[in-house]
Amino acid sequence: MTHKEVIKSGQGENYNYSQDHCFVKLSSLKTNGELCFVEDLLKPGFYLGRHHHKIMTETFYILEGEVEFIFDDETVIAHAGDTVTAPPNVWHAAKCEKGGKMLTIFKNGRFDQYLKKLSTMSDIDFQDQDLIRQVNAEYDIYEG
Repeated sequence: MTHKEVIKSGQGENYNYSQDHCFVKLSSLKTNGELCFVEDLLKPGFYLGRHHHKIMTETFYILEGEVEFIFDDETVIAHAGDTVTAPPNVWHAAKCEKGGKMLTIFKNGRFDQYLKKLSTMSDIDFQDQDLIRQVNAEYDIYEG
């Protein structure tokens, strides 16, 4: 990054989905794909399905509310101020019944570019499971 960048609260490239409103606070494009920060406003009933990454480390810092992280060997209830990290090859899922807010940090991941790609896809694209698996794999996301 050659110039400083300030992204205020409620700002940043954003993607508003049915369960989550994401604000990109640091784009992977500015860090050669090494780092990405996304602020997630989790809507009530939020659920992130079971997945893992082969390269990316995903760190969740809870800002508001209560988020349940489900690992194969343990379930963790995280509250404001708690940090949960899922290193590569660790299967995980998350849910937030009442809504909340967290900062998700992606090391060696381009999650912001994944969000951008999803925003260009049609409803028909989302019904094509082979296409979804291909897009997910392109951004180091493996479901199962």
